[in-house]
This record gives sequence, structure tokens and C-alpha cells, in this order.
Amino acid sequence: MYLSGLSVANRKSWRFPLLWERTSVDIGRVGSTIIAMNPITENLIRGVILLAVAFIVNFIAKRVLVRIIRRIASKTQLTWDDAMVEHKVFNRLSHLAPGLVIYFGCLVAFPEVLELTQILRRIAIAYMSVVLLLTFSALLSAAVAVYRTYEFSRQRPIKGFVQTIEFIVWIGGLIAVVAILMDQSPWKFLTGIGALSAVLLLVFKDSLLGLYASFLVTANDMVRIGDWIEMPKYGADGDVIDISLNTVKIQNWNKTVSTVPTYALVADPVKNWRGMSESGGRRIKRAIHIDMHTVRFCTPEMLNRFEKYEHVAAYLAERRKEVEAYNQEHGVDTGQILNGRQLTNLGTFRAYVIGYLRNHPSIHPDMTFLVRQLAPTDRGLPLEIYVFSSDQVWANYEAIQSDIFDHIIAAVGEFDLSVFQTASGRDFQQLVKS
Repeated sequence: MYLSGLSVANRKSWRFPLLWERTSVDIGRVGSTIIAMNPITENLIRGVILLAVAFIVNFIAKRVLVRIIRRIASKTQLTWDDAMVEHKVFNRLSHLAPGLVIYFGCLVAFPEVLELTQILRRIAIAYMSVVLLLTFSALLSAAVAVYRTYEFSRQRPIKGFVQTIEFIVWIGGLIAVVAILMDQSPWKFLTGIGALSAVLLLVFKDSLLGLYASFLVTANDMVRIGDWIEMPKYGADGDVIDISLNTVKIQNWNKTVSTVPTYALVADPVKNWRGMSESGGRRIKRAIHIDMHTVRFCTPEMLNRFEKYEHVAAYLAERRKEVEAYNQEHGVDTGQILNGRQLTNLGTFRAYVIGYLRNHPSIHPDMTFLVRQLAPTDRGLPLEIYVFSSDQVWANYEAIQSDIFDHIIAAVGEFDLSVFQTASGRDFQQLVKS
């Protein structure tokens, strides 16, 4: 009733003290709330500052220190420092910096919150343990890379053994990390793993078999990096480019890559062509089939013609004297061609092929050398060439082999012989015309 009788101005002036009192009360409540939240706010600010310092230190370690190390490594003549840079050993090691900052900085940031400090320090130790494990893996990779720069590394690949060491270290490291985070003794986890040994053997069966196979392959020098091997079961035919604990990579001749289990080198048939590579020669084994209807005894006219051929002239001169001496000694009636000893066009042709190959510059003179007849078949009489090319390069080897048989097939007709070939449509057309 009293307020209703006041003017508008008087009402406004009357409301102002009431408003001020209410505002003062609200500010007081907010202030008391802020004062009550000060410890939490302070800890949050300290935590943000600690993380910012860790981030800055990590940035300096990665962007500054690692770059300086790279420049130093690029100017040295050493191999191992370049390998460590290439496999990012220093990059991974730089991640220790934020872990160290958090481990030591939490004592300064939260001196009164012991529980939080202990948790942060355990997390920092676990983090640094993982960083050290990653750095150790990179260091092992760098060691393998340096080892491969030596020639004897092809004979004794160590990647499988290195991966075994890495596997064991990682298992132990992860157990330690879990134990640190849970603030428990690692022996408790090892006891549990012992109880699960049967399950672990089943899970890591391939790795254990690969370890066994790697030991046998290295100890017995069965396969090296760079060997040409064939594994028909896996469709692999090419050069070995990598041997690890679980797999072997083979680059096939069509440039595809076959991956086979390492233990397959011991359990399955493997053809290794290393012996061929080390021998200095590459085998040529191919036959031409002579039409047996064209094989006959040589007449004097045929022998006189054959003696003009360079690679068989000396052979014929010697053999004709030998045959004539034998027939005269035994009083053979040479009027009949089947009496006594006679030369054949096939034997003379075989002698020509031997002389031709003996004088070929690409045939290895000190390795197996055979020009032989095989058992006759319904496809004619096989005359097999079994020699070794002195050039092992695939393209060159194929060119040499092709040139040899180009010449031999073309020379067959000069000895009144013909190569057997299954009748084709053209043969039947000529038969009809005739």
C-alpha cells in the first residue's frame, strides 16, 4: 500500500538499493564458489602447463635435435649412422623427451597430490617403455640393413634370428608395461603365461616352426638371399629376396612375388639353382629327332662330300683310314656294304655336331659334354645335346641355345638326313597333289 502511493521516480529510486543488495549477494555467492574451486582450477592449469612443456620439448627434440643428427650422419663415411637415420631410430628415441618431462615435472606440478603423481609417473614409465621397445625394433632393423651390406650376409641371413629376439623382447616388454600400469609384480603375469603355455604354443606355432626352419636353413646353408629356387607346390620360381622368421619372399621371373612359409624350405621339395650359378656354366639339354628312314651307310661319294665340311674333315680322314685298315686286316669283302666296318651318315653327323660344339666360343670346355643317341621312339631317333653354356645370363643363354639348334637343324639335310616331324595338313595336301 505504501509503495503504490509513490511516484514513478520515487519507485525507481526505491528499487535501486534492493537491486544492489541482491547483486551483492549473487557476487558473493559466485566469489565463494570460485574460492572453493581454486585448488581444482590450479591443478588443471598446472596440468595444462605440464602438457604444453612436454609438447614443446617433444617438438624441439624432433624438429631440432633429430635434424642436427641427420646432418651429422650425412656428412660421415660410416654406414651404421645412415642406417639408423633411415630406419628412424633417432625419431623414435626423441619421443622419450615428453615422457621424461611428465615423469619429473609431475613432482613439481602436483607436489601435494601424491596419488595423482604416482599415477602419472607410472603412465610415463609405461609410455617410455613402449618408446624404448619401438626404438629397439628400429635399431635391430638398422643392424640387419648394415649386415646385409657385407657379402657373407647372403650365405648367413640373420633376419629370422633377429625377429626371434625382437619377439621375445616385445613379449617381456609388454608384460612389464602392463605390470607397471597395474602396479603389480611382473612375475604374477609370467606365472599366468606359464599356465597358458599350451595355448601359446598353438597360437605361435608358425613362429616356432619358422624359428626352427631358420636355424636349419642357416646352419646347413640351404637357401641364401639371391638364390634362384623353384617350389612347384607354391608356384614359386625365381630369386629369393627376403628370408624372415615366418615368410620367405621369392620374386618370380614374371616379376610377381610369391610368399611361402619359412618352414616350407625344410618340409617341402625345393630346387636350388645356386650350384649352377657357382659352377660357371648353365646346362643345355635338348634333343632333335632324326627320321630313322634317312639313316644309311655312307658311300665313297658321300664321304668325299662330307670331308669338305670343316668340323668333320679331320674325323673322317682318321676314321676312313681306321676302317680301311680293319677291313684289309680281316680280309673283308667290301663289295657288300654290310660286310666289315662302315661309316653311317648319322654317325658322321654326330661327329660334326661334336666338332661344331667343341669350336663354339660359348660352350664351357671343362664341364660335361655329350652328344648322344637316346632310345628310339615313335617320333624318331633322339639325338641329344648335353653341354654347358659359359654364359649364365638367361637372355644370353637362350640366344646361344637357339643359335646352336638353328645351325644343327639346318645342317641335318647336308648329311642326307631329315628331322622327324609329325605329319601336318600341308603334308596331306602334298600327298593328294602327288
